[in-house]
This record gives sequence, structure tokens and C-alpha cells, in this order.
Amino acid sequence: MSIEEKKQRIQPKHPKLSIQRQCELIGLPRSSYYREGLTGQETPKNLELMRLIDNEYTAHPFYGTRQIRNVLRRKGHKINRKRVQRLMRKMGIQSIAPKPNTSKAHPQNKVYPYLLRNLDVTRSNQVWCTDITYIPLAGGFVYLTAVMDWQSRYVLSWELSITMDSEFCVSALERALRCHGTPDIFNTDQGSQYTSHEFTRVLKDKDIKISMDGKGRCLDNIFIERLWRSVKYEEIYVNEFQSVEQLRKSLKKYFDFYNQERPHQSFKGQTPAEIYYGENQLRLVG
Repeated sequence: MSIEEKKQRIQPKHPKLSIQRQCELIGLPRSSYYREGLTGQETPKNLELMRLIDNEYTAHPFYGTRQIRNVLRRKGHKINRKRVQRLMRKMGIQSIAPKPNTSKAHPQNKVYPYLLRNLDVTRSNQVWCTDITYIPLAGGFVYLTAVMDWQSRYVLSWELSITMDSEFCVSALERALRCHGTPDIFNTDQGSQYTSHEFTRVLKDKDIKISMDGKGRCLDNIFIERLWRSVKYEEIYVNEFQSVEQLRKSLKKYFDFYNQERPHQSFKGQTPAEIYYGENQLRLVG
């Protein structure tokens, strides 16, 4: 059975079996289910507006829906605030800080306290963090998540998905743990993916302390927010990706470059890999 045939057998709304469990039962890698395909249930005009909104919002994360509407109108687009609000909800961005729309925790899921305030982070694997961002493509859009080491800014793992549910976030987390060991603390926002039982169970099983940003506090996870700006300005906006596969190959090269070659001013010109591993122990993230 081909991957496509296996994917067609997955029932996203199955009443008893999660997507993860269905993938296990039919021998389909979970990442294959989420990586392939493209979310594109919008008109070409709306997709173009979403690209413009993403670009403007990344440049000015303090802009709300009114300001973005005004910017788009000045650029010649006839658009009202209601339309901007709907598109931003679909993109997963809010009107104050550059955070995923899923910063609204599920009401039945536990929200954990923020553990990083006044904490002196001095070594690799002391604190990891994660987040989700929207990525525009020529014919639609996908979502990108990454797991990052807080002290070194090293990107430990990343995944693409056509939805913003917890499955691909869990996949990225598990991959980071397999490849890099365990941190003392793992920091997220209060999104439903991160408060979900599936995500927090992985952390608890490894005895990792769970930290969550204060509601509406975009600076609590500032380093991964800066990563998204770098990814978008240095890779996404300078290219036009035609497919998820093309995007994935490009991101693989970019994150290798980001980790291994891109110097950081805060590290006096050293790269994340040099800080994370030490100068003589460089590795690639795939």
C-alpha cells in the first residue's frame, strides 16, 4: 500500500482512535501524514491577502486588525476589518502579540506556571522552548513548529503540518528528545496543543518541568519569536514555494545554515551550534 493510499485511510475525526494511533496501526509515519498536502481552501485573492497580512504582521507584531486593514487599504486592497479578522484567525495570529491563535488553552487542560522569570539560563539543555508559525505557499499555506534550546538558540527539531493540532507538535518534541536528550525545563505558550494530554504526557514521562508563558505575554518566549522573524525574512519572503516538499527542502538547508553558520551578535559572532555543542563538536539538525 502506497503512502497516499494509507493517508486516505486516516479518519481525522475518528471517535476513538487518534491520528497518531491510526498511523501506528497502518504503518504510516505520522510526519508523512502531516507533511504532505497543502491547506488551500481559500480563494486566490484571500491567499494573497494572507501573504500580505503575514508580511506586515511579522514586521509590525504590535499591529491589530484595524491597523492591518488600514495598511492593506493604503496598498489598494478593498478589505474590511471583519475579513482581516477571519483571515488572521485562520492564519493563527492574534492582534497584539505574534502568538499562535491557539494561545487559548483548552478549558479542560491544565495551565502550568511560568518558570523562567528571573531564572539564570547558563547552559545548553537547561531550557527548551517551542512555538508555531504560519507559512504561506503559492497555492495555500502550512504551519511550522520548532523546538529550540533557550541558551544557545540552537534549533533542535522542526515539523510542518497542514493543521494546528497537537500531533505535529508532539512529533517535533519526541524527535528533539530522541536526538538531544532531555532539558530541565520546557517552555511553551498556553495553546491547546501544549496543554493537551498528549503533549504534557511526553514531558512528564521524562520528568521535565513544564513552563508556560503568561497569558498575553509575547516576550515570555522571545527567542523563538526572533527565530520566526529570521526564518521569514531570510528564507520565506525571498522565495515563492510551489509545494510542501519544496518548502521542506528549503527549510532543511536554512536551519542547517542557521545552526551551523549564522553568527549571532549576542554570542559575539559565534553560531548556535558552537554555543550548544562547543566549538569542536558541531552537528547538523535534520
